[in-house]
Amino acid sequence: MATTANPTRADFEALLNEQLGGAGDEGFEGRVVKGTVTAIENGMAVIDVGLKSEGRVALKEFERGEEDGSHGLTVGSEVEVFVDRVENADGEAMLSRDRARREAAWDKLESEFGEGKRVDGRIFGRVKGGFTVDLDGAVAFLPGSQVDIRPVRDVGPLMDMPQPFQILKMDRRRGNIVVSRRAVLEETRAEQRSELIDKLAEGQVIDGVVKNITDYGAFVDLGGIDGLLHVTDMSYKRVNHPNEVINIGDTVTVQIIRINPETQRISLGMKQLESDPWDGVGAKYPVGMKLTGTVTNITEYGAFVEIEPGIEGLVHVSEMSWTKKNVHPGKIVSTSQEVEVMVLEVDSEKRRISLGLKQAQRNPWEEFADAHPVGSKVTGEVKNATEFGLFIGLPGDVDGMVHMSDIAWGISGEDALALHRKGEEVEAVVLDVDVEKERISLGMKQLEKGAPAAGVAAAGGSLKRNDVVTVTVLEVRDGGLEVQVGDDGATGFIKRSDLGRDRDEQRPDRFQVGQKLDAMVTGFDRSKKPNFSVKARQIAEEKEAVAQFGSSDSGASLGDILGEALKKQGE
Repeated sequence: MATTANPTRADFEALLNEQLGGAGDEGFEGRVVKGTVTAIENGMAVIDVGLKSEGRVALKEFERGEEDGSHGLTVGSEVEVFVDRVENADGEAMLSRDRARREAAWDKLESEFGEGKRVDGRIFGRVKGGFTVDLDGAVAFLPGSQVDIRPVRDVGPLMDMPQPFQILKMDRRRGNIVVSRRAVLEETRAEQRSELIDKLAEGQVIDGVVKNITDYGAFVDLGGIDGLLHVTDMSYKRVNHPNEVINIGDTVTVQIIRINPETQRISLGMKQLESDPWDGVGAKYPVGMKLTGTVTNITEYGAFVEIEPGIEGLVHVSEMSWTKKNVHPGKIVSTSQEVEVMVLEVDSEKRRISLGLKQAQRNPWEEFADAHPVGSKVTGEVKNATEFGLFIGLPGDVDGMVHMSDIAWGISGEDALALHRKGEEVEAVVLDVDVEKERISLGMKQLEKGAPAAGVAAAGGSLKRNDVVTVTVLEVRDGGLEVQVGDDGATGFIKRSDLGRDRDEQRPDRFQVGQKLDAMVTGFDRSKKPNFSVKARQIAEEKEAVAQFGSSDSGASLGDILGEALKKQGE
């Protein structure tokens, strides 16, 4: 039976359990406890933590980072270690100083994470997708996107350097910590921006260094804060890309145009420090003035022409050419080409100048009218055949039209159109030129043998409507007869239906070339060429006979009347 003076082994066990909270030696496992160094041998520290047996910990786990690798331990030193197992196969306690340090670090990090504080650490390794960071014993993951505000090509200078981090996520059970260096930089930068912005004012002129260039502008460092210098604010003249004006590293003088206190964005300008070329532009370039400029840009709706540095005008596509309609401006002018233009309109407030390219050249229809008066002959190529006529290419890059009725005599317009093809060279006479409507009327049939000159009365000027003349058959066609008055008189045409009153008389094949017959002038076409009709002559003679010899109501037949009239004429 155990007594106080003579305790048994069970009494010692009970006393130990009471001291450790009733868990026995197993209560030590997974905990950080204090121990005493009892010996230092063979690079190991022997530590007594109050268990059945002592444990051994490598001295390198106690190294404090000095170059000489000192650990600062002596026999009797008190240290904190982590109990991994109470007893291993050799009967020793398994202890770890590194685990103790990590556990202490986790406790501290959890507290700081809850309070939103920054933590100190060192980047010491590279892994897939980022880097590893030592947070005083605890290992954290630093994603590549969280290293800096902008992508960093070389992380070498940041390795093994103590610096602050922000904890983004923690999971102690999985041993997972995610940190960010970028968050710290952004927070620090925001504080600095607020301080710097308070010292800046709109309209202030300040020097800065070009930090970065993009297609739309450049970022200028104003001494810890960046401002955007937009490409449109670099110069009054057209700037296609910022690197035409500035380069990275250049020191530039800029004016603060605008400060947005909410977004803390600063807009800068360089052209605001120059004199405005648009001042007095209306007096300098009056409407109607001709000048020379350089094509700077071409669009679907026109071309921009620089008439002096900083001043551009637009030549609308409708003002580019007299003759080329619905053509892309790029087919008329090219970039960097020098052109002569005329000022059409100036709007100083909107900074717009309308220019005309064609107005600087003479109207080609006026030139054509001066060089080719009505009645003159021209030669050109058939550009196009339409259902109503032929378009002929003429000198001066203009077109003239031959109406289907003016292509040939004696045939229908459709048949006349079929006689000519695109690309064929033809000869025509000028009938009319309308400069305002940009139209030129031509005739081809007027050049046929015996045809009256364009714009001139019929040959001899003696023919008039209802005259009965003797004509000679020049040509027999299916549609009628081509005839001529006298030997050198005007030529005309007798339609098939006008060859006689009866159907049998309306056959052209009953006539021969050279045969003479009497016909009546029934009218003139627009080229003053006469139209003849045998039928109209017959009807007129019949009416005249009835008027002279009485009406058919007297009992005499029409044949009797005509016979009597012919007999009288014979006498």
